[in-house]
Amino acid sequence: MSVNDEPGRARVSAGLDWANDDHAVAVVGSDGESIDRFTVAHCAAGLRELRGRLTAAGVEQVAIERGDGPVVDTLLEAGFTVFVIPPNQLKNLRSRYGSAGRKDDRFDAYVLADVLRTDRRRLRALRPDTEATITLRATCRARRDLVEHRVGLANQLRAHLKTAFPGAVGLFADIDSPTSLQFLTRFPEQDRADWLSVRRWQHWLTSIGYCGRTPAETFHARLSGAPRGVSGDGGARAAITLALVAAITAINTQIAELVDRIEEQLAAHPDQAVFTSLPRSGQLRAARLLAEIGDARGRFPSPEALTCLAGVAPATRQSGKSCTVGFRWAADKQLRDAVCDFAGDSRHANPWAADLYRRARARGHRHPHAVRILARAWLHVLWKCWQTNTPYDPAQHGALQALQQQDQPAAA
Repeated sequence: MSVNDEPGRARVSAGLDWANDDHAVAVVGSDGESIDRFTVAHCAAGLRELRGRLTAAGVEQVAIERGDGPVVDTLLEAGFTVFVIPPNQLKNLRSRYGSAGRKDDRFDAYVLADVLRTDRRRLRALRPDTEATITLRATCRARRDLVEHRVGLANQLRAHLKTAFPGAVGLFADIDSPTSLQFLTRFPEQDRADWLSVRRWQHWLTSIGYCGRTPAETFHARLSGAPRGVSGDGGARAAITLALVAAITAINTQIAELVDRIEEQLAAHPDQAVFTSLPRSGQLRAARLLAEIGDARGRFPSPEALTCLAGVAPATRQSGKSCTVGFRWAADKQLRDAVCDFAGDSRHANPWAADLYRRARARGHRHPHAVRILARAWLHVLWKCWQTNTPYDPAQHGALQALQQQDQPAAA
């Protein structure tokens, strides 16, 4: 036990309400008396002032609403113990100090500091991830943001083509596929596409190196059988098509560059073997799982702590004889999305995962609920592998082996 963790030891606590331009800070003593209140600017000089004033006041622990960024880095480097109290919890805690429900940065800073003083045993100190994990997380999230932008642009392009050039909408499997984008670059409007005969279709497909199985006759029939676009200024509509195609192409290029960076960062990470060993994890799924779970083992002392933060464990509410089990809204949404994405696809490669999903569906659960049930089971397995830094081995997975042994006599 460290000196700071001695029971009954008086501590000076601070609360910091984060803002874009400046941060409100409150310092309270062991009895809740206000020692200092001040505001620091969000700049290098302001962070130095923050560090100096907290040290001069004898602060040992700081409560804050978020667990990353330059302010947190400054506090950790200065040796302060940082506790994160999320904004939704802080909102509920305000009623503890008044019924007005007002939102004031200086008041919130005091609430953070005093709650840390009184409820420290209920809070968990921030355990930061390594620089490699933080970098990988930033890269994975940037790629996902770009993918979401691409989906939005693809939807915008599809909506535009339904009016201007309906034949191009169902021509290829995906509106934003490389072949579809090449086609729209060469034929952005109906009038230009009318030039395509079966022979010209074959020549164009050969020129772009098309290796699909759909013959030129099928493409010609799809385009000829589709309704024509609205009449009018085709040049203006073609310009819109080309602008959207150029935007999607640019995003695809940036996504590809980020994918290369993710693969490089994952290969150099000490924990990559644990996450890439999971079924159907691949490189991107493994990187995203690793980035969102992190590498600070002490953050999750039990698999239940991980499943609750991921939002795949149900939330139970009980009052008297009434007991309800529902969806856990308070969760790390990035982590939940990463875990459910992996779990949903794992059932296609792992018999144990497929059996869990099938039984959940047989009980009447919808697909998203069944995937969360499977994700919760996977997190128990992954937590054990992660804590021991051991790659997943199907031969050592007891539940999987028991299921396969049951299937062997049935097959015989």
